[in-house]
Amino acid sequence: MGGVHPPENKLAEKQTIERLDPPKSVAIPLAQHLGVPAEPVVARGDQVKTGQRIAKGEAFISAHIHSSVSGKVKKVDAVVDASGYRKKAIIIDVEGDEWEEGIELDEGLQKQCDLDAKEIMTKVQEAGIVGMGGATFPSHVKLNVPKGKKAEYLIINGVECEPCLTADHRLMMEKGEEIMVGIELQMKALGVKQAIIGIEQNKPDAIQHLTRLAADYDGISVQALEVKYPQGAEKQLIKALINREVPSGKLPIEVGCVVHNVGTAFAVYEAVQKNKPLIERVVTVSGTSVKKPSNFMARIGTPVSALIEAAGGLPEDTGKVINGGPMMGKALNDLEVPVTKGTSGILIFTENESPRPPEQNCIRCARCLTICPMGLEPYLLAQLAEKQRLEECEDERIMDCMECGSCLYICPSAKPLLDHIRVGKTRVGKMIRERSG
Repeated sequence: MGGVHPPENKLAEKQTIERLDPPKSVAIPLAQHLGVPAEPVVARGDQVKTGQRIAKGEAFISAHIHSSVSGKVKKVDAVVDASGYRKKAIIIDVEGDEWEEGIELDEGLQKQCDLDAKEIMTKVQEAGIVGMGGATFPSHVKLNVPKGKKAEYLIINGVECEPCLTADHRLMMEKGEEIMVGIELQMKALGVKQAIIGIEQNKPDAIQHLTRLAADYDGISVQALEVKYPQGAEKQLIKALINREVPSGKLPIEVGCVVHNVGTAFAVYEAVQKNKPLIERVVTVSGTSVKKPSNFMARIGTPVSALIEAAGGLPEDTGKVINGGPMMGKALNDLEVPVTKGTSGILIFTENESPRPPEQNCIRCARCLTICPMGLEPYLLAQLAEKQRLEECEDERIMDCMECGSCLYICPSAKPLLDHIRVGKTRVGKMIRERSG
């Protein structure tokens, strides 16, 4: 249902992953996952090693945080993150690169695993793994299927439908075997017999590569998908792969599915087989004026400015820098914000690409209705949200909006539909929480 097809602009799709050296200093946020922020277990002056836990996720929906570098804790203080707000983080001055004992640094493939389902889940939790596709939902929670529910399928998201981003594409090409083992480990943890990797048809090399690898793994298959945004959203992916619809307000487990990103599968492999926590990830840096569009393996906490410098520096005609993809990403107002577990891309728009067209009156074309992948009425939700008619917003299912931006992209009148809906969702969410006590 719905969806759009923006220009792909996958400028870095052939650029192999380049590992960046640790920066001189990192700022590691305590809230880089959905749920309750982690609590620091280190203080100013403490010496830490790469891979050492520095903050503990106490709540059920939370995640541990580990140091991505070795050095001395400078302070625990608030820093500006990608949201533009100041959030608490652990700032570490880098001294060498000494790793925590027990982490295997060799890159040889390790397929054999004698751990049981509970032990795998514990390893995932201890490693602080979250959804790497952007949602950053703690992965161990997904693997812990609620009582009364049963997982039948593990769905692996290799779609990467956002224009410009190529991090997942390169990871599939370069770490395909590790991803397969990570999928197999998750299947064991969930007790499922089938896993399906969904990849859009604009990545034929990844489809061919993973299909060949999957032939050696029982129950794992690859399915090519129509190129359409937002094909990689959980509910759309489930519908496309197994023709099941997740009910409004419900999670994929309601239809027997658990959905994880290919990056998450790779992180699970490293956690279970190498004892390596989630301390780095692949980030695409791209843009039409960028000298060297790239895919970097960057340590968590690395400032965005360091990635831009490694890609050739900030172009003179820069108009806007986006954290994430062009459809769902948000503009940065500070280039010193740190890379987090959910940072998939840094996009640099030129001055000509940055301005929005002037807003005009709605012409009642209904395009926003036609393309909404959730079957909502964006024009109505935006009007209700702007007037703060929150109960009506809730009745019209504003909380089902995934904020994909398709309505904003397609609107010929350049109405700021998504802007109003985002504000409305925040207010309705607050209203629901207050009502629930």
